Amino acid sequence: MSSKGAHLAFESSARSVLGLVREGNEDSGFTSAKLIAVADGMGGHAGGEVASRIAIKTLAALHLMLSNPDIDADSTEDLLQHSLHTIDNEIGAYARDAIEVRRMGTTLTALLLYGEKIALLHVGDSRAYRLRGNDLEQLSCDHTVMQELLDQGAITPAEIIDHPQRSVLTQALMGEGNIIPVLQIHEVKTGDRFMLCSDGLSSVLSDKEMKALIKKKSRDEAISALIDATYINGAPDNVSIIIADIVTEDSIKNTPLVFMGAAQ
Repeated sequence: MSSKGAHLAFESSARSVLGLVREGNEDSGFTSAKLIAVADGMGGHAGGEVASRIAIKTLAALHLMLSNPDIDADSTEDLLQHSLHTIDNEIGAYARDAIEVRRMGTTLTALLLYGEKIALLHVGDSRAYRLRGNDLEQLSCDHTVMQELLDQGAITPAEIIDHPQRSVLTQALMGEGNIIPVLQIHEVKTGDRFMLCSDGLSSVLSDKEMKALIKKKSRDEAISALIDATYINGAPDNVSIIIADIVTEDSIKNTPLVFMGAAQ
């Protein structure tokens, strides 16, 4: 089905769970008709929870402007890209006033739908995937030591599983002013299915395992199956998942704004 001339929207389902090991949920998330996002906090429960909430609330406050069809594409992209600096500054300001949460930070992976394009804003190791037909593609690139070593050919994917630095990030929003935002732009089609997830999912399940489960017809069933699979495998971290289908805007009545995890 062609999307030419159609106004496209996300129709989303989302869920965030604690996992089997963590005492608190440091993940936060957001869904709307045009913008979806997942943030995974770090730096201890108090700090990580605050950092991820700052990231999501900042984006939520911008979503109406980002979704405004009267704003041209370049301005929309600039606004989304600049939001990372705003988030980083907010985290830095909070941490300066609260010693106990210094060194807190968060990942952020967000997709903005505008026209027939999607903009991916990404920092850290939360991931964005696109299922198109039978092909599941990871759109985001992990900002991790492991990814850098993979890119250099220094390790193989099989060696990541037990590597002591597997969770070490090379970029995160920590209020230090050193973020260089980069937007990736992708074309979009009606029927595409997108998934955003924290690494509580992607570090436990392989792409092949995720693909088999994300393909379920019902988004809610797919999310439940994915979370169940992480629990079967020990669920060592919080797990947050958004699955969003691309539909024509007149085919949905409303897509509510939803906070998940720590942001509830």
